[in-house]
Amino acid sequence: MNNKSLQIATLGGGCFWCTEAVFQEVKGVEKVVSGYAGGNAPGKPTYREICSGLTGHAEVIQITFDSNIITFEDILVVFMTTHDPTTLNQQGADRGTQYRSVIYYENETQHKIAEEVIKQIQPYYSNKIVTEISPLPIFYEAEQEHQNYYRENTQQGYCSFVIEPKLAKLRKLYADKLK
Repeated sequence: MNNKSLQIATLGGGCFWCTEAVFQEVKGVEKVVSGYAGGNAPGKPTYREICSGLTGHAEVIQITFDSNIITFEDILVVFMTTHDPTTLNQQGADRGTQYRSVIYYENETQHKIAEEVIKQIQPYYSNKIVTEISPLPIFYEAEQEHQNYYRENTQQGYCSFVIEPKLAKLRKLYADKLK
């Protein structure tokens, strides 16, 4: 990337449609791409393969953000408070390792920030945070129909019943951080 203030954050918080919708509203976020990471299946995985739970990949988003507008720490705080980081391999009714809570870090600075944010956020949860923190593996961009999903499918039931409440929480907690 040419602009030194642009950074990447790769996060998995269950279904990538939800996390994508959340971060598309955050000030300083330039781009959000849904995809897969963290598995061991050979070649580029498909959504169908991911849903089988056999690839080891998680549904993730890759966020390009301007660190002059929003910090990596702030990205993680929004992330950790707009999904449930205390449920292992599950978000709501979505179950399986592909729905795990994960922070993939690009460098040691991001690694340290991730550990510190989890330590700071833990007292707000009664259950232990189980979010995985791992080095960024290969990121595979998801198929086109999974990009911009909420914006293109707002009338779909999943969007109304699962994504809308997450967006309402985001708007309530972080009005000052929204576009």
